[in-house]
Amino acid sequence: QVQLVESGGGLAQAGESLRLSCAASGRTFSSYVMGWFRQAPGKERQIVAAISCSGDTTYYADSVKGRFTISRDNAKNTVYLQMNSLKPEDAALYYCAAALAGCSVLYLRNDYNYRGQGTQVTVSS
Repeated sequence: QVQLVESGGGLAQAGESLRLSCAASGRTFSSYVMGWFRQAPGKERQIVAAISCSGDTTYYADSVKGRFTISRDNAKNTVYLQMNSLKPEDAALYYCAAALAGCSVLYLRNDYNYRGQGTQVTVSS
């Protein structure tokens, strides 16, 4: 069982930045592919970014490329999402998720085995 706890959400003005963190339980964090997803009201959950086990490969949704950065610290069992130049359309509930099969970046939510409760991000214009 993997437990994931997100933090760092909140209210930001358009153009500002937020940094999300996700702390994971377990002794094998370095073998998990990690991803960040988001879900806005009335919309499907979508992937935002993903990172391989070692952190050497990342994936970003087109909507956040150049603005968001995913990173991980395997010594701290933590994955981060740095969100810069926030836009009102970035507002959503953000989840981190862990995939236990392999170490390559994964794009589909069904590839992930565990996810946290989420942290709310609100962006005002």
